[in-house]
Amino acid sequence: MIFRTPDERFEGLAGLPFEPRYVEQDGLRMHYVDEGAGEPILLLHGEPTWAYLYRKAIPALAGIGRVVAPDYFGFGRSDKPTEIGWYGYDRHYESIERFVAALGLERLTVVVHDWGGPIGFRLAVSRPELVERLVVLNTGIGAGAPSETWLRFRAMVRRVGPELSAARMVAPGCARELSDEAAAGYDAPFPTPESKAGLIAFPELVPTEPDHPSAATMIEVREALRGWDKPALVLFGDSDAIFPPEAAERMAQLLAGAGPAELVERAGHFVQEDTGEEVGARIAAWLSSPGG
Repeated sequence: MIFRTPDERFEGLAGLPFEPRYVEQDGLRMHYVDEGAGEPILLLHGEPTWAYLYRKAIPALAGIGRVVAPDYFGFGRSDKPTEIGWYGYDRHYESIERFVAALGLERLTVVVHDWGGPIGFRLAVSRPELVERLVVLNTGIGAGAPSETWLRFRAMVRRVGPELSAARMVAPGCARELSDEAAAGYDAPFPTPESKAGLIAFPELVPTEPDHPSAATMIEVREALRGWDKPALVLFGDSDAIFPPEAAERMAQLLAGAGPAELVERAGHFVQEDTGEEVGARIAAWLSSPGG
């Protein structure tokens, strides 16, 4: 069974003037934002967000390139399979690889955040001929013991289940108060219990044990990233309990093409929500610089 969020749920959302666009995969409709012109900048979101997360950053980026921001299946304006078991790391990755192929995107700058990291990093190492640069925002990849903060988050998702509110998941990850208008934007895609299968599934896809189905591939991707010598910008919010500043430093050390990690002040895990205009401007300046 597939849930398609009614279009009226997205009408009048604050700060979202972008025309919705769609591609189809196996009978499922995937939504994306497509703004600006030039070399493509692919914006990949995470849990529990959608292209709306990047709304403040898109104007600056669209001034220097073609900004493409898809919603994964189960999120945003994209179709939502209602079976939790439908979702998996491989399926999310393959849908984005197919999306890139459908749009004919090349010479990509891939901007990753949260679950966008494992998905976008895999694209970079699996299809290096398509990816020229990486921008890494508050994410990581690998397998093993997660933080207590993350374990509490997973326990909450398991406990609350279909009653989850995306906005209530986002708010604690922000260093600044989430406005009512922004909260409405994050909750808009998920009006019913059956629309939330993707939200419930994502935490279970994080490989917390070596025999987890996602573990081997994520470890392979992480090891492949050690050879990433193309340009990379690591830019983390400085107030993230899950990916603190030392995680940014480790990420910059992992990527051979990265300079020293940079921080955004007074920004949490959802750095684009807290300081989206600054994030957009800093990425645009980096892309316009000799090293970007």
